[in-house]
Amino acid sequence: MDKLSKEEVLHVAKLARLELSDEEIEKYRKDLKDLFDEIEKILLVNESTDELLISPCDNPCSLRDKSYVYEIDKKPVLANAPNVYEDYIEVRGVFDE
Repeated sequence: MDKLSKEEVLHVAKLARLELSDEEIEKYRKDLKDLFDEIEKILLVNESTDELLISPCDNPCSLRDKSYVYEIDKKPVLANAPNVYEDYIEVRGVFDE
């Protein structure tokens, strides 16, 4: 891509609501040109493949079993709690209004 004109840079600056000095205009002319060159490279990539690339690896998803194991007997826990209501430990409210 050819170097951007000063008017094009000012148009982009206006869209971005920027006020640019003459030095900044020259800097952005080069920066925007480099950016547009990179975008052109991306657009040239051939993406027409028949194969869908959803995941880069072929490993099957291995999740653990959905079995529940109760490891603590709740009677001693409830016996040591300061306040108990039915099978629940009572605590002070976190959100007081």
